[in-house]
Amino acid sequence: MQILNTIIRNERDGILVPVPQYPLYSASIALYGGALVPYYLEEEANWSLDFVNIRKTVAEARSKGITVRAMVIINPGNPTGQCLSEPNIKEVLQFCYHENLVLLADEVYQQNVFQDERPFISSRKVMFDMGPPLSRELQLVSFHTVSKGNWGECGQRGGYFEMTNLPPKTVDEIYKVASIALSPNVPGQIFMGVMVNPPKPGDISYPKFAAESKSVHESLRRRARMMTDGFNSCRNVVCNFTEGAMYSFPQIRLPPRAIEAAKRAGKAADVFYCLKLLEATGISTVPGSGFGQKEGVFHLRTTILPAEEDFPAIMSSFKKFNDSFMEQYEGYSRM
Repeated sequence: MQILNTIIRNERDGILVPVPQYPLYSASIALYGGALVPYYLEEEANWSLDFVNIRKTVAEARSKGITVRAMVIINPGNPTGQCLSEPNIKEVLQFCYHENLVLLADEVYQQNVFQDERPFISSRKVMFDMGPPLSRELQLVSFHTVSKGNWGECGQRGGYFEMTNLPPKTVDEIYKVASIALSPNVPGQIFMGVMVNPPKPGDISYPKFAAESKSVHESLRRRARMMTDGFNSCRNVVCNFTEGAMYSFPQIRLPPRAIEAAKRAGKAADVFYCLKLLEATGISTVPGSGFGQKEGVFHLRTTILPAEEDFPAIMSSFKKFNDSFMEQYEGYSRM
């Protein structure tokens, strides 16, 4: 929020944000009076970035008098769970360099990666590997947190942003604004210190730290696979594998009669589905409309965090509900 507040001057300043997106971005941009410039991720290509469409989006925004000043990427993705490849990150960096955009790299889920094909690589590392002039001129702000990995487990709160190639006077002003916060979160800062300087081989705590970290990550990998496979076994549900972060974002192909029933109930179709799911099973999910999605396409977001031993029962309960729902509303065959 602090960086967005720094970038946005008036209602004509636009920020490129991926859709589906973490709603803090759209809310903060609205709060600071800027313009949200959404670019859609390509679900059929595992939520990848389509730069033909992104360039078109930027051109359309500029034709409306909007000055696009920054681009947000979320890697690993929230809510979509994809990990960006190194070539994809290079393309992002080159695009921002040529379009004179500040790159806001939201990398808060970097510890949570559940496959080996696309390990997490920071935008900053890729940028420096590419060399000058890009590595000396592209303005980059990287974000990380203790909250989203196995240190904070979403309970402890602490984070940082790192500014690269920002003008020194700008950095000085940002520090001034940051210094207004007089009530630091002391436990969060302690956790942050451990995160940036973790136990090392030879430290007395290292064996336990390494064993617990490995156990948590291996379990999350299994849970990511169980959830993806469980969703894909359901009628009219299609789900990309959760490569990273902690979420699954399946597409629910709702029958026309279900969409009509939702309209009669005065609810968005995916909200209608998620409420029915909650009432029938006790499974709480977030409708995809809360994150943005293409017109006529419906999703839900859930986490892969329930206890591993509970997963078979959870996915069985979901499948039973979904199949009954599709039967009730005359579901159509999977495409």
